[in-house]
Amino acid sequence: MKPTPDHYCELAPFAEEFQRGTPALLYHRIGQARLLQKRRGLTLPLGVFRHQLRELRAAGYSGTGVPPAVTQEQSSRDGCWSHRRDACATITLTFDDGDASTLAALEPLRECAMQAVQFLVADRIGGVNDWDATGEPLMDAAQVQEWLGAGHHIGSHTLTHARLSTLAPAARREEIVSSRAKLEDRFGVAVELFAYPWGEWDARLADEVAAAGYRAAFTTERGVNDATTSPFSMKRHTVWCALRRPRELWLALTK
Repeated sequence: MKPTPDHYCELAPFAEEFQRGTPALLYHRIGQARLLQKRRGLTLPLGVFRHQLRELRAAGYSGTGVPPAVTQEQSSRDGCWSHRRDACATITLTFDDGDASTLAALEPLRECAMQAVQFLVADRIGGVNDWDATGEPLMDAAQVQEWLGAGHHIGSHTLTHARLSTLAPAARREEIVSSRAKLEDRFGVAVELFAYPWGEWDARLADEVAAAGYRAAFTTERGVNDATTSPFSMKRHTVWCALRRPRELWLALTK
């Protein structure tokens, strides 16, 4: 069996794997990457993003910002809690960091009737990405409200995008607990989802996130989620755009 790629770009290499569970995708930025931009593959051209959503929709997936693990009880009543590829198949669409460029995703998401969740760094709203040296602008409060007004969700990505494993217990709890409180107070919505910065997590961190009142947390570990997956160790496939093939190059130039 041919192994699946390290990163997601199109459905075909992942189709069989996605049949074995509920997949989740991890996006970061939408637009055209600068030539010397750090980790430029994390910037996905809008045309490629639109194509990905249309491809998933055509394959029978509905996009959601809330993983089935969180809505299991309701989905079970509706007869749709299943990890089989059928009419109820879902894919969880997630964005880490709250990059301002991701507002461009709103129109393709609307077009495909899909929802997504944006994981925000609570103390950097309206600021810039200062944790991986990109300096990219982040959503301000009005842009977050626009995201919410379009029917999407927000979650916490801590206060400062800190490496939680390096912090003292009190500082770690502050990053986890206060980020949720700040986002809820500022935007007036429940914040029930969490994404581990840098994808770093362990059982201790998972317990702390659960104790803080979240209902699920996402890692950056590859794979699909099934009934054996803990809601606090949800897997995701990172989306990466290498633009190595003619079709990808054409889509990158398509608005």
